[in-house]
Amino acid sequence: MRNALSLGDVIVFIIYFVIVSAYGYWIYQRKKKTSTDTKDFFLAEGSLTWWAIGASLIASNISAEQFIGMSGDGYFVGIAVAAYEWIAAIALIIIAVWFIPIYLKNKIYTMPQFLKTRYNETVALIMAIFWLFLYVFVNLTSILYLGALAINGLLGGEYLHVVMIALSVFAVIITLGGMKVIGYTDVIQVGVLIIGGLATTYMALTMVSEKFGLGHDALAGFGALMKDAPDHFHMILAKPDAGSSQEYINKYLVLPGILMYAAGQWIVNLNYWGCNQYITQRALGANLQTARNGILFAGLLKIMMPVIVMLPGIAAYVLQKNGHLPDLANKDGAYAAILGFLPSGLKGLSIAALTAAIVASLAGKANSISTIFTLDVYRKYISKDASEKKLVWTGRITVVAAMVLGILFTWNDLLGIGGEGGFTFIQKYTGFISPGVFAMFLLGMFWKRTTGAAAVAGIITGFTLCVFFNQFAPAVLGHETIFYTAYPNGKGGYEIPFLICMGLAFMFTMIVMIGISLAGPKVNPKAFIFDKGMFKVSPATTVLIVVTLLLLSALYIRFW
Repeated sequence: MRNALSLGDVIVFIIYFVIVSAYGYWIYQRKKKTSTDTKDFFLAEGSLTWWAIGASLIASNISAEQFIGMSGDGYFVGIAVAAYEWIAAIALIIIAVWFIPIYLKNKIYTMPQFLKTRYNETVALIMAIFWLFLYVFVNLTSILYLGALAINGLLGGEYLHVVMIALSVFAVIITLGGMKVIGYTDVIQVGVLIIGGLATTYMALTMVSEKFGLGHDALAGFGALMKDAPDHFHMILAKPDAGSSQEYINKYLVLPGILMYAAGQWIVNLNYWGCNQYITQRALGANLQTARNGILFAGLLKIMMPVIVMLPGIAAYVLQKNGHLPDLANKDGAYAAILGFLPSGLKGLSIAALTAAIVASLAGKANSISTIFTLDVYRKYISKDASEKKLVWTGRITVVAAMVLGILFTWNDLLGIGGEGGFTFIQKYTGFISPGVFAMFLLGMFWKRTTGAAAVAGIITGFTLCVFFNQFAPAVLGHETIFYTAYPNGKGGYEIPFLICMGLAFMFTMIVMIGISLAGPKVNPKAFIFDKGMFKVSPATTVLIVVTLLLLSALYIRFW
C-alpha cells in the first residue's frame, strides 16, 4: 500500500519523538523552581530568548490548517493564498514597533487584563468568555481534526481516533511543563517543521520535473508549475464577470482580489498577531528588545512559509491535472497526496514535521486557554484567594479539560470543519469577532477618548455586522449594492467574500465606537500613558525591518 510506512519512516519519527520529549524534560528539570508560580508557568518569567520567541511564534502559528488547509487552497486557488503569510510579515513589524511596547510598558500579561486595565471588568469578562469559546471550539478542534485527518490518511485511513488521542496526549505532556518547556521545545519543533517541510516541497517539485521529462531538478519542476498552471501564480484575482465559471467565483469568494487588501487581510493579521493571547503570550514575559527581535525574526520566517505549505498543493494540482495523481476527495487532501509518494525515510521526516506543527500549535493554544481561564476567570470570579500553587494546578487541569473537549467535538467532525476546507473554516469563523476586537484594541491603544461603553458597543456591533454581512446581506439588500457585490456560492444562494465582510464590519464598528466615545467624557482616566521613547527602534531592528520589506516587495512585484 502506497501510504504504508516503512521501517525507515518509523525510525525517523521515533527519533523526532525521543529528541523532543528528552529535550522538553531536560528544560523542565533545568529551569524548574522549588515552587512554580503563575508568571513562571504561563509566561516563562522572561526566560525565553529572542530566537526562542520567534521560533515559538512560528511553531504555534504553522499547524495543520497551514500544512493541510493552506496547501489545499494552493491546490484550489494558487499563490494568492500566500497573502496570509506575507502580509503577516508586515503585521509583525507593526506589532513589534507599536503594539508590544504598550503591552510591556503597562505590564500586560493577558488580553483580558489589557481590556480591564484600559476599559472595565465587563469588557474583560465578555472577551475572556468569547476567547475561551473561540480557542476551544474553533481553533483547538480544527487543529486537532485536520492534523489527525492528515496523519491518518498517511497511515492508511483506519486510525483517525487513535491519532487524535495520541496527538492530544503528546501536546498535553508538553503543555503541563509550562511556557518554558513549550517555548524551548518549539525551537526543535520549528526546525523539524522547516526541514521536513522543505524536503517535502523539494521532492514534490522534483516529482513534477521527472513527470514532465525534465530530470531530477526541483527548479525545473518549479518552472513546469508556472508554465502548466499560470493561473495559479497570480497574487491578485480579477473580479468575476458574467462569463466567469462557478469554480472561479468560488476562488474569488476565498481570496477576493485587490479588495482583500483594503481591510480584510490587515484585520486578520493584526488581530491575530497583536490582539491574540495565543500569540502575544510568547513575548509578554520578555524585555522590549528581546520581544521585538523575536517578533521580527518570526516575520522573516513567515516569508518562506508559503514555500513549505503552499507549493506542495500547487504541485498536487499540476500532477493531478496531467494524470499523475488520482482525483482528490477534496482540496484538503492535496498535501497528504504528495506525502504518499515520498520515499522511505523522507515520508517519516515529513510526518514528523506535520506532527511538530500540530503538537506545537495544540500546546500553545491549550496554554493560552489555561492562562485566560485561570488568571481572568478563576482567580477573579471563582477563587479570589487561591494560592499560586493552586492557580498553577488549576491551569494544568484546564489544559486537560480543554483537550478533552477538543477531542469530543472533533470525534465526528461535529463543527463541520471538513466541509469548506480547514484553512477557510478557521479564517471565516474567527473573522466573526476579529473586526470588533481589533477596533476595540486599536482605539484603546492609540485614542485616549475611547470609552468602556464604546468598547462594549464595538464587540456587539462587530459581531452582529459580521453575521449580517456573511449570512443575510445578499438576501436583504440584493445581490448588488454600492458597498459590495455578492457572488453565487454554488449552494443555491449568494455570498459576499468573507474578507470583504470583515472590512465592512470593521469600518462601521469604528464609526460606532468613535461616535459613542465623542459623546462621552473628554478625559478618560483609564487611557494608557505613553513613554515618548518606547516606540524608538535600534539600528539592528531597523535593518531587520528594511530587509523584510525589500524581500516582500520583490515577491509581490514578481507575482503580481
